[in-house]
Amino acid sequence: MTDDRVEPAQWLTLPDVADRLELPITRVHQMIRDRVLLGERRGGVLRIPAEMVAGPTVVKHLPGVLTLLFDSGYVEDEAMRWLYTRDDSLLGTPIAALNTHRATEVKRRAQALGF
Repeated sequence: MTDDRVEPAQWLTLPDVADRLELPITRVHQMIRDRVLLGERRGGVLRIPAEMVAGPTVVKHLPGVLTLLFDSGYVEDEAMRWLYTRDDSLLGTPIAALNTHRATEVKRRAQALGF
């Protein structure tokens, strides 16, 4: 089985995310705990993929998709892998599709994982 995971284009530190969202860093920590954002330790530092932050907000459908994934039994690293696994029918990855007209299809697929 091949690994079709795509590496995020850029990783942001939590202070960078706080700056982009114009929030205190404590709120970013809370967003991770609440599973509104996903992070991954890189070089001992918790980082968030830049694709999850759209300007001054979190990508519109990301929190809902994360809820669906976690309700389906996924854990953080599995959810990150799912979001960043290439899917030719989405013309890229689920995380990239969330910023397009295919966001509904991404949510449908995440919901179907629970059945």
